[in-house]
Amino acid sequence: MSDQRTPLVNALGGLLIVDKDGGMTSHDVVARCRKLLRTRKIGHAGTLDPMATGVLVLGVERATKMLGLLSLTTKSYAATIRLGQSTVTDDAEGETVATTPAGHLSDAEIASGTAELTGDIQQVPATVSAIKVDGERAYARARAGEQVRLAARPVTVSRFDVLVRRDIDTGATTFVDLEVEVDCSSGTYIRALARDLGAALGVGGHLTALRRTRVGPFTLDHARTLARLADDPALSLDLDSAARLAFPSRTITADEEVALRDGRWLDPIGITGTHAALTEDGRAIALLEEKGKRCSPVFVIRPRGLID
Repeated sequence: MSDQRTPLVNALGGLLIVDKDGGMTSHDVVARCRKLLRTRKIGHAGTLDPMATGVLVLGVERATKMLGLLSLTTKSYAATIRLGQSTVTDDAEGETVATTPAGHLSDAEIASGTAELTGDIQQVPATVSAIKVDGERAYARARAGEQVRLAARPVTVSRFDVLVRRDIDTGATTFVDLEVEVDCSSGTYIRALARDLGAALGVGGHLTALRRTRVGPFTLDHARTLARLADDPALSLDLDSAARLAFPSRTITADEEVALRDGRWLDPIGITGTHAALTEDGRAIALLEEKGKRCSPVFVIRPRGLID
C-alpha cells in the first residue's frame, strides 16, 4: 500500500492551472489541491473572486518560488453585464440599489460607452475589492458598514467587445444583458467596467457572470477542473515546461550550468527582463536578470545538491 503522506510530485514540482468553479475562494482551491497532491507546498499567483470561474495559476513545491517572478500582467475574461440595475457590490451578489429601464439603449450608444472604457483609463475599484485601506481589506471595511472611498488608478483595457445583446423584459422593466470579452492589464476590475458602463449610459449596471480565460501565457487549454484533477492528480506543467512557456530563454553550457547551480553570475547577452537559463536538453537551471556587466540568477531552480 502506498504512503498516503508521500507527495505525488517531486521536489521541483511545477504549476497547476485550475479551472476554478464558482462559489469557491482561491484559498479553497489551494486547500483542495494540497489534499489531492499530498503536499502543503502550494500557493497561488493572484486570486479570483468566489463568483468567478476560470484560470487560476498555482505553484507546487519548489515552483512556488517562481510565482512572484511570473509575468501575469495581462488577463482575458468572458463576462455578462446587466444594464438597468446597480448593486452595492457591482455584481450579482450584492443588494440592488437602483433599477432603471434600459431597453431604449441603441447598439451604437452601447458601443460608444465601451469605447470610452477602452485604452488607458482611470478606474475606481469596487468597494468590495481586496485592496488594502490602512492595512485592512476594502471589502472587510465595506461589510462592516464603513463608507469606503478608493482612489482611481491607471489600468489598460486593450479590448472590450460586445458579442451578444439580449433584451430581458421582466414585465416591470427591461434589462439589457451583454455578453462581452475583455483583455486588460492586471488590476483591472471587470465589475467596475460593468458599473461604469451602466453609469455612462444613465441606467446603471452590474456584473452577473465572470470567467477568466487567460492569465499571462496560461489559458483554459492548460486548465483542469478540480473534479478532473481528483481523477488524475498531476501537474499541468512541470517546472521545466513552465519556465519555457512563461519566460524568454537562453541556452547555457555545462560550465555555465555549474556556475548557476552555485549561484554565480554569467556574462550578459542582451535579454531584457527575467528569463530562463536552459540546458541543451531543455532543463531549466535558473531564472536570470541582466544588470550592467552581469547576468545574475534571481531564482536558482536547480541548486547544487537538489535531486530531481
